[in-house]
Amino acid sequence: MRVNRRFAALVIPLSVALIGCSAEEQPTASVESAASKSPEAKKTEPAKPVTPEEFLDRAEQAMAAEGGWTFAVKGSEDLVFQGQASTASYKATAERTQDPSAPSALHSSGSVLSKGKRKPEEIFVIDGTAYVKEGNDAWKRGPASAPDMQNKVEDPVAALAEFRTYVQEGDDVTLTKAGGKVKLQVRSGSRKLSQKAMRELKPTLKQLQKAGVSATEDQLTLSRVEETLILDPATYRVESHRFRFGFLIPYGGQDITYSQDVTEEIRGVFDGDIELPASIG
Repeated sequence: MRVNRRFAALVIPLSVALIGCSAEEQPTASVESAASKSPEAKKTEPAKPVTPEEFLDRAEQAMAAEGGWTFAVKGSEDLVFQGQASTASYKATAERTQDPSAPSALHSSGSVLSKGKRKPEEIFVIDGTAYVKEGNDAWKRGPASAPDMQNKVEDPVAALAEFRTYVQEGDDVTLTKAGGKVKLQVRSGSRKLSQKAMRELKPTLKQLQKAGVSATEDQLTLSRVEETLILDPATYRVESHRFRFGFLIPYGGQDITYSQDVTEEIRGVFDGDIELPASIG
C-alpha cells in the first residue's frame, strides 16, 4: 500500500520430577518442606527477554496466538524541487488471517489523496497472490512477492520477519525502553534496509525519468532510512510498525527531494474470514 506509484509525477522546471521421600526416610520432613518440593512450587516464569532477537521471539509467539489482526495504515510521500512540492497520502483499514491450517490472507480497503482528489484502493493477498483495484480500474493480480505488489502491501506482523533478518545479517538493531514501550529500530547502516528503500522508490523514479529526469539509481543519495517496531512490554504484541526514508535525486545541478513515511498500527484481534469478491473471478 505504498503510495509512491499512485501520484502524478512532479512537474519539473517498513520437570521437576518430584522424588517423593517416605516418612521413614525423612521422619522430620515438614509439611512446608514437602510443599516446597511440589511441581507447582518449582514452576518459574520464563526469563524476560533482553536482546532484540529475544524480543522478536516473544513478539512472534504473541502475535501467532490469535487467528488474525486488524490494523490501520497511513502513509505519505513528497517530491520537492525548487520549492515546488507534489504530495500524496494514503489511509486504509486492513485485516489479516493466520490460521495455521489454511493459507494466510490479507484484505485492505482505503484511499489515496493526491492533488485534492481521493481515489479508492482495495487489496487482497491470498495464498501468495495479490489482487489490487485502484479507482474504477479493473482488478490487477500478480505474485505477492513481485516488487510492485510488495510495495502496495503493508503488514505489521510480517515486519517481525524483516527485523529478524536484520539481526541475523548483523545489522545494528537498537533496543530501547521508554514511555512504557519497547522500541526496536534499524537505521541507515543496513544494506538490506537500503535495498528496501530503493525498491520503494523505483516506481516514482520511473515516473520522473519519463518526465525528463535522467538520473539513474547509482546517482541517487539515500539521505535517511529507518524502520521501527514498537512492542507492548507486558504482552510483547506488536503495537506499530513504521518505515520512512528519503532520497536526493540530482536534476539540473540541483536535487529533487523525495521522502516517504508509512505507519501501521494494530487495532485489535480479527476473527473473521477473508474471501475474494465474485467480481475478481
